[in-house]
Amino acid sequence: MDPADFEFDFDLLRELTETSGVPGYEQRVRDVLRREFDSHADAITTDAMGNLVATIEGASDYSVVVAAHMDEIGFMVKHVTDAGFLKLEPLGGWDPRILRAQRVTVHTDDGDLPGVIGSSPPHTLDDEELSKKPEIEDAYIDLGLPSEAVDERVAVGDLVTMDQETEIVGEHVSGKSVDNRVSVFALVEVARRLDTPPVTVHLAATTQEEVGLRGAEALGADSDADLAISLDTTIANDVPGFDSENAVTRLGEGAGIKLKDGGVITNRKVNRRLERVATAEEIPVQREIMVAGRTDTANLQRAGGARPAGAISFPTRYLHTPVEAVHYRDVEACLDLLVAFLESETGENDYTL
Repeated sequence: MDPADFEFDFDLLRELTETSGVPGYEQRVRDVLRREFDSHADAITTDAMGNLVATIEGASDYSVVVAAHMDEIGFMVKHVTDAGFLKLEPLGGWDPRILRAQRVTVHTDDGDLPGVIGSSPPHTLDDEELSKKPEIEDAYIDLGLPSEAVDERVAVGDLVTMDQETEIVGEHVSGKSVDNRVSVFALVEVARRLDTPPVTVHLAATTQEEVGLRGAEALGADSDADLAISLDTTIANDVPGFDSENAVTRLGEGAGIKLKDGGVITNRKVNRRLERVATAEEIPVQREIMVAGRTDTANLQRAGGARPAGAISFPTRYLHTPVEAVHYRDVEACLDLLVAFLESETGENDYTL
């Protein structure tokens, strides 16, 4: 497909997904967001956790916080061997099976270095080595440099991200850190589209979700918002090897309305209003029940006290890999639903249970 056919800014989505930002080190993503929010928000603030909040003042004191985590899974260098290879500490949940023969970027104080995660040729391995279960601690990065050069340029604590361009594959957008930059992108799109909302809207890009929802916990405790909406990717196991009942969501069938995940049962009244808005605006949606995994929704719902919370999810294939994929129609549906929900939120809806 041609990006010109999309009803959203593909170039910005690509920039956000290709920008590095592992848990606790999201500053490059924050810089992009400050630039994009600057001409649309009434105020932009950050906190000691690195959460960034862009506020659009509404006509009433009632406020809604819309949150999306901006960190991606990655690594930290934990050891440099005598031979100049790098050993890794994971930041977030990795499947070791996908790490072999991947290109990576090592982020050092002196600049970024390209590297590869090594993998031995199979014809040099015996049966025991071939059948060995892969482990993250067995992975190492080869920078293609002499050990002396590596010692000079790389230090323990330097960060590592996957090296992957974001591409259009058929009707899908595929790349690394689609989880959750597609939702961070949605925050910017909302800021562009909202015109004098009836209530105040806080668009929050949170930190350290991939290591325990930490930024959202701090935000939830500090925020005095009356309503919370979380944005995140969700599983789309609509691929070979999975039964229909385990698909969770399907690409191309619309925005996900989260009913539960491993950390939250969302507010029933918020869910129903999301569905009513979708029906009125003819926006395709699908109900989402994710049996494992948690999202920022949990901490927004209860950190600092009880708060009505709902979530809009972007159906995504191949989560936590360098080829995560979303369908362009689902992106459009999520954006349309979120904007329509916020534009119709008057602060007079009763979400108490």
